[in-house]
Amino acid sequence: MDAQGRGRADDIDPADQWVLNPTTGEYELRLTPSAPQSPVPGPRRSAPRSGGGGGSAGGATRSRSAAPGRTAPAEAPGRDVPAPRRRRGAPEEPLPGRRNRRPVKKKSKTKKAVVWTGGVMAFVLIGTAGAAYLYLKHLEGNVTTEDVGNVADDGFSKDEAFNILIIGTDKRTGAGNEGYGDKGSVGHADTNILLHVSKDRTNATAMSIPRDLIVDVPDCEGKDSAVIPGTQNVRFNTSLGQDGRNPGCTMKTVEEMTGIDVNHFAMADFNAVKTLTTAVGGVEVCLAKAVKDKDSKLDLPAGKSTIEGEQALAFVRTRHSFGNQGDLDRIKVQQQFMSSLMRKMTSGDTLTSPTKLIKLANAATKALTVDTGIGKASTLKDVALELKKVPMKNITFLTVPVKDNPAEVVKATVVVDDASGPQVFNMIKNDVSFTEVKAKEKKEKAAVAARLKGTKSAADEVRVRILNGGAPGGSAQEELTYLQTEAGVTKSENAGNAEKSLAKTTLEYGPDQADQARRLAAIMGLSGSAMKPGESVTNSQGLPTMTLTLGEDFKGAGVKMNSSSASTPEVPKTTANEVKCAS
Repeated sequence: MDAQGRGRADDIDPADQWVLNPTTGEYELRLTPSAPQSPVPGPRRSAPRSGGGGGSAGGATRSRSAAPGRTAPAEAPGRDVPAPRRRRGAPEEPLPGRRNRRPVKKKSKTKKAVVWTGGVMAFVLIGTAGAAYLYLKHLEGNVTTEDVGNVADDGFSKDEAFNILIIGTDKRTGAGNEGYGDKGSVGHADTNILLHVSKDRTNATAMSIPRDLIVDVPDCEGKDSAVIPGTQNVRFNTSLGQDGRNPGCTMKTVEEMTGIDVNHFAMADFNAVKTLTTAVGGVEVCLAKAVKDKDSKLDLPAGKSTIEGEQALAFVRTRHSFGNQGDLDRIKVQQQFMSSLMRKMTSGDTLTSPTKLIKLANAATKALTVDTGIGKASTLKDVALELKKVPMKNITFLTVPVKDNPAEVVKATVVVDDASGPQVFNMIKNDVSFTEVKAKEKKEKAAVAARLKGTKSAADEVRVRILNGGAPGGSAQEELTYLQTEAGVTKSENAGNAEKSLAKTTLEYGPDQADQARRLAAIMGLSGSAMKPGESVTNSQGLPTMTLTLGEDFKGAGVKMNSSSASTPEVPKTTANEVKCAS
C-alpha cells in the first residue's frame, strides 16, 4: 500500500505522520502499525535481577510499573512482560512515572501546515505539457532521469542564480492521449519555457520560446554518445526528437541562441496538465468570449470557469480560438493559465491540505523527466525551497521578442527580433529583473544621485568612445546603438577592444568633461566608483572625448549598471499575480 493509502488508514491525519528527526533535522514519514496495540502501560527499565539470567542485553529486564497510589497488575508467573519494540532510529519514548514530564500537546492545524509546507514546494509552470514541479522527498522514485552529459550541471547551488529549461513534448504517450493531433510524433519541443531565478531570489523570469522560431540547431550527443549533426534555419521544436535528439540538444540550442547558460531541464508530456490540475481541484480561467473549439474540444462560456483534466489540456492546446489563431497567441493564453495554476498551488487551501499535497506530489513527480544533476531527493528539495522564496508579483512571463521570417512569402515562422531580443537575453544572462524591486532600486538611485550632484551636459553634447574590456562579444556595438538611437548620445563611437579586461565598467574623462561624465553616468546608471578622472583622448573627428570601457560586470545594452531591475524594451509581459481574461 502506498503512503497515501496507509496515511489515511484509521482516520489518521497524514500530517501527523511526519516527525522531526533530531539527528538529521529533516521531517520523516513515520507510519504506525496497522494492527491494534495492547493497552498495556508503557515500559520502564528496572534494575538488573540478582543472580538471574535470561533478561535483556546487559542483564536488564523490563517490568510493569505501578503509578503512585495504585497497585500494579499481577504478572503471569514465570515470565517477564516484553517491552514494545522501538523502531530503529526513533527517539526513545519517555518513561511512565518520570517526574517533570512535559505534557504532550496536540498539534494545531497551523503547525500541521508548517510541517507539510516545509517539506513540500508548490511551484509549477505548465504549457501544453511543460512543468517545473512539486514533490515529496520520499517520492523521488517517481521521477525519471536522463543523462545529457556535460550539457547540464552536475549539481545545484543554493547560492547562485539558476536557469531551468522546461520542455513540453507533443509525444502522444499515456492513457487517453492517442487521439491528439499527430499520433506518430517522435516528441518535439512543443512548449518551451526558460525559467530564470535570480541570485537573491527576489524575482524570476519565465521566457517562452515559440516552437516555430527559426534557429540553428548545433551538433549534439545522442544515445551512446553518438554525435547528431546540427541543422541550420529550422524550427526550434526540431531540437528535440528529430533525428534522435534528446533534451540536451534543446538546451544547447537555447544556449547558442541566447548566450544564456542553461543549468538543468524538466520535461513532461500531456498527462502533466491533466493530472496536476485534477490534483489541485481545478484551475480558474477567464474567457473574454465563449469558446467551442471542435479541434481541441474546448467548450467554455464567457467569464470565469474552473477547469481540470481534459478541459485543462484543451485550454492550453487551443490555437484557433484566441487572437490571430497562431502559436504566439496560444503562448499568451498558456502564460495566463500558468499564472492561475501557480496562484492555486500556493494558495492556503492547497498548502494546508495533506490530501491535495499528496495527490499533487504523485502527479508531478510521475509526469516529469529531469537531468541527473537534479534527480536526487536532496537536490530536488533544495531547488523547490529556493523557488518558494520568489514572490508572485516578481515572477515575469514574457516571450522571446520575434518578428515575421523575412524569407517567407506566406508567414508561418518567426525569427528573433534583433532590436530587442539581445537586450532581453542580456538581462536574463546578467540576472536583471523585469519587475520593479522597488525598495532596492529607490535606495540605489538615491545613492547614485548623491554621488553625481552637479550640472549635467545635454545628451547630444556628450562625446564618448566605447571599448569592450571584458563584456560579451558585440557589447560595444550594442551599447553604441542604444546610446545613439535611444539615449540621444549621438557623438559616440565604437573603438573596438580594450588592451586588457576589466572586472568593472569604467568611464575616464578629462577635467573639462565632468558635466558630460555626469550626464553619461545618469544615462547608464554608473556608480561613483566607476568614474575615473584622468585624461581625455581624441575621437575620429579630432575632438576631445571620454573613454567608456565595458567590463565583465556590463549588464547589456540599455540596462542600468546600478540597478537590479530595469524597464524592458517594447516587450509584452505579465506577472504571476495578475488575473487576465483570454481573448
